[in-house]
Amino acid sequence: MRLEGDTNSSNGTSRPFSNGSGPSALHKAALSNSANGTRRSSVAMNGSNTNGHSSGKQRPTYFGHDREEVTRILIQSLTDLGYDSAASSLSQESGFNLESPTVAKFRNAVLEGEWSQAESLLFGGSLEEGGVSIDGDGLVLQDGVDRNVMRFWLRQQKFLELLEQRDTGRALMVLRLELTPLYQDTAKLHFLSSLLMCQSTEDLKNKAEWDGAEGHSRHHLLSELSKCISPSVMLPEHRLAVLLNQVKRNQIDNCLYHNTSASPSLYQDHACDRSHFPLHTVLELDKHTGEVWQVKFSNDGERLASCGKDGTCLIYEVGSFEVLQNLAKSEAGIASISWSPDDSMIVTCGRDHLAILWDTHTGQILKQLPRFGEPVSSCVWAPDGQTFVVGCLDKERNLSQWNLHGDMIYDWGRNHRIQDIAVSPNGHYLVAMDNETHLHVYNFITRELEYELDMKTTMTSVSISQNSRYLLVNKTDGEAQMLDLDTQATVRSFKSGAKGGNFVIRATYGGANESFVIFGSEDGQVFIWHKETGQLIERLEGHGKASCNSVAWSPNNPSMFATVGDDAKVRIWADVDQLEKRMSNNSQRHSNGR
Repeated sequence: MRLEGDTNSSNGTSRPFSNGSGPSALHKAALSNSANGTRRSSVAMNGSNTNGHSSGKQRPTYFGHDREEVTRILIQSLTDLGYDSAASSLSQESGFNLESPTVAKFRNAVLEGEWSQAESLLFGGSLEEGGVSIDGDGLVLQDGVDRNVMRFWLRQQKFLELLEQRDTGRALMVLRLELTPLYQDTAKLHFLSSLLMCQSTEDLKNKAEWDGAEGHSRHHLLSELSKCISPSVMLPEHRLAVLLNQVKRNQIDNCLYHNTSASPSLYQDHACDRSHFPLHTVLELDKHTGEVWQVKFSNDGERLASCGKDGTCLIYEVGSFEVLQNLAKSEAGIASISWSPDDSMIVTCGRDHLAILWDTHTGQILKQLPRFGEPVSSCVWAPDGQTFVVGCLDKERNLSQWNLHGDMIYDWGRNHRIQDIAVSPNGHYLVAMDNETHLHVYNFITRELEYELDMKTTMTSVSISQNSRYLLVNKTDGEAQMLDLDTQATVRSFKSGAKGGNFVIRATYGGANESFVIFGSEDGQVFIWHKETGQLIERLEGHGKASCNSVAWSPNNPSMFATVGDDAKVRIWADVDQLEKRMSNNSQRHSNGR
């Protein structure tokens, strides 16, 4: 199909659950069974050898790694695994303690809500433990960390807990006398002040995105505070698990054909066999009578839809690949299709200036939108499935949002002609690609324009990764670019060397964990790239000399993808196992006289 015109935490209070793992109902257990060693001797400071072991009798390093670091990480991991006795024995035998009494006191103060004590320990002072006086200058922090930022976090938690207790008077005093003098974040202070107006505890929690003193909030706070403290003093949480995940991630990133969601074994180095990669055409569907312009799997991967120049949208059952529905309406061709999040509906975008909402189970029209002034180029659903956005090549109503009743609920009112659109799965971004060289990135919640990008060349498609972070832009020069939506930076480029021409060639992510980038070309080839390394791993002959217009990777079977082209074919690609199985089934049918 030719291109037209050819000539994240909102308030900082809700953080990932980790340090001091466990809700407040388990506070006592956390205090007595801390992964950072709250049961250690009161005089054994961090990393000290208190048992008098002679370092000369031990290897100075562990295969080149610092002996103390390895031991402390093992003590922490044994405790994380619940092997408390083993952790204690290792600490006693090695002479290394996981953390100092000051760190343990600080941890307990945060988890117990002893805010004055936590601040005193953070900034230094005197504490009594086991009858021994320990003086210090405060916790050793990471370079560049401002103690007042950490103090602000502590006082913010104190403020929220007072509001939760409906003690508005004391909360107001904390806001005025303790938080405001720190001048950390004016916008945050205004937000915290607005929480004083909350009418109920539930209203407070919802507005602050905070789960209360009896939830995980203190553990989240401790997790963030621990990131500011020097690891020589307070070991980062679950350090061994983090290191092992990094090892696995590195092995996966260096395995060109890794295409499974299963985690690699730690017992041996990881490598995937190329034979398990979808490199073979196992089926060729020829139900279209003209060029096929787009193909998409349903979100559950159970159905496949294709549309094209013949004005039909065909829905196949994945597996048998029998046609379930033939949605025929457009005489000028259907340029684009979009499944609803629950797969019960589909929108077809016609070159006859019509966008139609269909029931995918019955094949009946649910709503036909009022005729647009130019061909309808694209559609995308809001994540909640209650509305969808339509892109049009007209200068009016070119980017508009509609509900399921066929009512337009918003018109962005811009004069750019829209060629393709995408919404991030988290609902934050709406990306509109015009028919010239610009990307228009909107906040889909506020509908405000966040920024524009000039790509310096015309583009053919946009797609957003499932983690809502990366935008994939395919261009007419045969290159696809992956951009960071937050920073606007180009992360990686994928250059095929093939012609992009003046045709709509759609690129997308695919495979297990979206490990690959795939797109076709005007000369019928299919290119598969490793997303993390940018390496071209396969160049497949897809549709002869006819343009390969669109690709779609199965969301529930990483060893299957589909391509469509100007040869009027839908091709199903799979690995050698599925190829042999289909060939065996075909042979069996022939032998039975079918």
